[in-house]
Amino acid sequence: MTPRHRTGAAAGGLAAALVSLALLAGGCTEATGGVRGTPGTAGLRDPYFPKLGNGGYDVRHYALTLAYDPGNGRLDGTAEITARATQDLSAFNLDLAGLTVDRASVDGAPAAVNRAGNELTLRPREEIREGAEFRTTVTYAGVPEAITDADGSEEGWLRTADGAVAVGEPAGSMTWFPGNHHPSDKAAYELTFTVPAGLEAISNGVRTSRRTTADGRVTSVWQATEPMASYLATVAIGRYETEETGGAKKSSGTEKPNGTEKPNGAGTATAQGSTAPGSTAPEATAPGSVPVLTAAERSVADASAALRGEIPEILARQTRRFGPYPFSTAGAIVTADGTLGYALETQTRPVFPAASFDRTTLVHELAHQWFGNSVSPATWRDLWLNEGFATYAEWLYTEEFEHVPARTHFERAFAQDANWTFSPADPPSAENLFDPPVYQRGAMVLHKLRETVGDAVFDEILRGWPAKYRHANASTADFTAYAESVAGRGLDALWDVWLYGDGRPDTP
Repeated sequence: MTPRHRTGAAAGGLAAALVSLALLAGGCTEATGGVRGTPGTAGLRDPYFPKLGNGGYDVRHYALTLAYDPGNGRLDGTAEITARATQDLSAFNLDLAGLTVDRASVDGAPAAVNRAGNELTLRPREEIREGAEFRTTVTYAGVPEAITDADGSEEGWLRTADGAVAVGEPAGSMTWFPGNHHPSDKAAYELTFTVPAGLEAISNGVRTSRRTTADGRVTSVWQATEPMASYLATVAIGRYETEETGGAKKSSGTEKPNGTEKPNGAGTATAQGSTAPGSTAPEATAPGSVPVLTAAERSVADASAALRGEIPEILARQTRRFGPYPFSTAGAIVTADGTLGYALETQTRPVFPAASFDRTTLVHELAHQWFGNSVSPATWRDLWLNEGFATYAEWLYTEEFEHVPARTHFERAFAQDANWTFSPADPPSAENLFDPPVYQRGAMVLHKLRETVGDAVFDEILRGWPAKYRHANASTADFTAYAESVAGRGLDALWDVWLYGDGRPDTP
């Protein structure tokens, strides 16, 4: 994400009201009698969003079937969520903001639903045993709305003149589908969108079909098979022009598609939802080895075409620096200005307002595919691992192709007072998650690491870190331990000053 410009007054926290666990614990018994399970927690106690996410299960797959009417703003949805219980469950929660639930079931049997703020509590007919896989289906509808973040920016479901754009960092995805909305629970997705004729619905992953329905509407199906944190899910609905290049193109159905970050500013690898570190990924080593689909609203399609065409070459350069590209497809979505105030690294297909679609921002958001999307933060406190690496990717790009040394960027950042208001590893509040220290001082940490261990070891860290935690979650403590293991020595003096220190050193 690029740093966010504040667009309004700071909003209150996103915490939802807690559900009474006492009422739930006694209401769910097995057919054989007796109560063994307990309710999953209504929140994962994230340092900044304690009620975000839910305990007791690990989502494996989301199948979302959505129909949107831009005329009245109504969204009709069905979410089928396949998960594995991590404890004996008598009840469990999903995060959902604003929309009305019509009905819910677990493994085909109706489930009782209780609503308290953004928390849905589902009580299945029978308890779910630890280790069991279960399937939850929720049917819902309404007019989704945006969320105003603590820093004043908007996210969630953002309406446009003829459609909508959905972005989710950190909590906006719960405005358009129910789920376990914390980055520690990653899952695969199938996203099916039905929209009026003449519009496109562009999403994550690979489009596997596109067809016209009997009533003249258009239905598109997208598959995101690699694990994805929910905040990285997206859809852009409107009049888009698309372009596909590279890879082995697959059929997109019976019809040819018609159409096209928020401001810079200790633990163990993940809990829920991550695959084993070191999962395999495509060996992308040259332009064209990864299929690229870009989309741009018609009003900005021509102006963005040349830069969109550079994506394969940028990815090839980043692959040489960061290791194999971690996903089966890539691309970008460019929207007209006026809806979205920042670019966001939505998985495989980052979203950009036209005013932010420049080469530096594109490099930043594509680097996030390794740093943030494949290796995702264990908690929101670890966000500097996303933004520090993506910012440093900008410095590396200008060093290699514009002859501006990374040290020059480091010294400029060192001189800026705004970068020293807090340490990148410990933002004081949710309002500060996207402030300059997370981006610029995060990048400074990496440059000091490079100067301390030397280019050869640093390059090994750049490639090895996203390989070790590919498609998993990792924390700041995981990173410092990994860097020290590669360097072959302790680096406490570096971390104490640059990563955790309160003040600016006397010299850069």
